[in-house]
Amino acid sequence: MDWLQTLSFGLSVALQPQNLLFALIGCVIGTLVGVLPGIGTTAAISLLLPTTFKGDVVPSLIMLSGIFYGSQYGGSTTSILVNIPGEAASVVTCLDGYKMARQGRAGPALGMAAFASFIAGTFSVVMLTFLAPPLAQIGFHFGSPEFAAMAILGLSLLVSLSSGSITKALMMASLGLILGIVGVDPTIGTARFTFGISELEDGIGLAPVAMGVFGIGEVLVNVEELIEDKRQVFVSKVKGLLPNLQDWKDSRIAIAQGSVIGFLIGLIPGGNNIIASFACYALQKRISRHPERLGTGVIEGVAAPEAANNSAIGGAFIPLLTFGIPTSAVMALLLAGFMIHGIVPGPLLIKNHPNLFWGLIFSMYIGNLMLLILNLPLIWVWVKVLNIPYGILFPLILLFCLIGAYTLNNSLIEVGFVVFFGVVGFLMRKFGYEPALLILALVMGPILEESLRRSIALSGGNMAIFLHRPIALSLLILSFVLLVTFPITRSMQKNRIAKGVIQKG
Repeated sequence: MDWLQTLSFGLSVALQPQNLLFALIGCVIGTLVGVLPGIGTTAAISLLLPTTFKGDVVPSLIMLSGIFYGSQYGGSTTSILVNIPGEAASVVTCLDGYKMARQGRAGPALGMAAFASFIAGTFSVVMLTFLAPPLAQIGFHFGSPEFAAMAILGLSLLVSLSSGSITKALMMASLGLILGIVGVDPTIGTARFTFGISELEDGIGLAPVAMGVFGIGEVLVNVEELIEDKRQVFVSKVKGLLPNLQDWKDSRIAIAQGSVIGFLIGLIPGGNNIIASFACYALQKRISRHPERLGTGVIEGVAAPEAANNSAIGGAFIPLLTFGIPTSAVMALLLAGFMIHGIVPGPLLIKNHPNLFWGLIFSMYIGNLMLLILNLPLIWVWVKVLNIPYGILFPLILLFCLIGAYTLNNSLIEVGFVVFFGVVGFLMRKFGYEPALLILALVMGPILEESLRRSIALSGGNMAIFLHRPIALSLLILSFVLLVTFPITRSMQKNRIAKGVIQKG
């Protein structure tokens, strides 16, 4: 089957009325999941997976996939409007998106988030269509040493994300790593730092921490401003939903590097859209001509993570469809969706079930277009939330966070986590600590521990295994270069800023 026949066949499957309907349903549900804080893609797909048991496999998996990539579009909305990441991958979007909203530029931020998501999502599906077999080989060769080296690289990028004190950044990284090892030891099965609380044996989830630090923490800060009569209504009416020419000029590099790097990170087993968004934001900060502006409300700070987290999804489908390797919890649920219908993803999937393989891929092209059309008009609905007096709005935000926390595992312990980390997030803002660093370390910590211990076990305790694996060695060298050059680049940036201040004076 040549590419012209593949295009015709894939579109014929994706454009069937039933498949179009299920793609639309998946996109709408995914957007709602992303917009409403605390529900989460994993929870939503887990709840809806049983509904696909008796249906046709093609529309069922099209719907579940639509929920996955649709949630990334919706997650940016609440990140920008109320500083609550609807999805964990939208945590980084809060850093600049929310500040743009406070500056009266919520419209361009929301518009750029939608367009960056569409461009990067379409790019990743194109890559998935044409490069699935060779790119899957790269992910297939990743072993424990490569995972460990990738985690070390991610932690090295923590320093790049830091715009304040390096000491405070390291403290946040250490705290995140400590939180990441709470629970049952994956190797010997003993409980660590659980203090006899059985609910802690499964570890501390990312969602409660993110909702607490970024959701409740921001509410507490705004309540304090309200009490002190310092709060300002930062959005009265959103204008200019479509980004202007300067916005596109500022964001073009961010969208390009987010699309490419996000796709490659999503391709690797163990990589995911959360890591992709953090990594691309860090890279954008390093390559920017004005890195000190990121985090103050610049549009490229929205474009980079939104492009990355959407592009990573296309990459994550390659190991699943080609080798049957799930790269995340959501991918594992989609794998279960295949197996429920007696289909095992792998090298024979294209040959044995071409309608499913190509129908699913081409439905993503249509789904991304649906999401762009749906999200731009619906943005106005969510913008109106900011016109509600904060005295009414903040109890609703708290309610969404607490309900979302409870529905994760139907546990009051999760609610307690959200409240506790909300107070922690408030104190972080008061004393100049960066919550994003805590979240990234929490994500990377378990990956680093498991991969490092497995690598050492495979080598019989010989750390030289990292020197004998080219990919792992390259990642470690890159990490070393980042750590060595950062103090130099930080000093150069400070000198450049100081000279600019002197010249202006």
